[in-house]
Amino acid sequence: MKLYCDPKTVLGPEKSVSNVQVVYDGGANDCAVATLVWEGRPGVGIRWNGNSRDQPIGIPQSRGHPMWLLVPPDFADLVLQRALELAPESELDAAYRDMSTDSVREQDATAWADALIGDVNDPPR
Repeated sequence: MKLYCDPKTVLGPEKSVSNVQVVYDGGANDCAVATLVWEGRPGVGIRWNGNSRDQPIGIPQSRGHPMWLLVPPDFADLVLQRALELAPESELDAAYRDMSTDSVREQDATAWADALIGDVNDPPR
């Protein structure tokens, strides 16, 4: 049984929304926030994900299809900022953070990059 509507699958309203990038997904009984393009303009969308008991496709919806609600421009930056604060750190972000604090690895990477730059000046083989 479906626990909630995955916001990555929400592409409506079809004629208005494109380029949806989910920033925050709180799971069942919580909301989702995404950056998106609404009628050709960048915006922020929000929706309630739903749950398996009451509303498996969440709100808003139209004729059984999940939709995004466009956050009014005066509130969009605030909603997006809070969503970014609540979003868990991705594995890739965590790996980059860990690598950036490893000074030995940084020195090795710099030496490797510098060696590549030197190869550009070498004559072809």
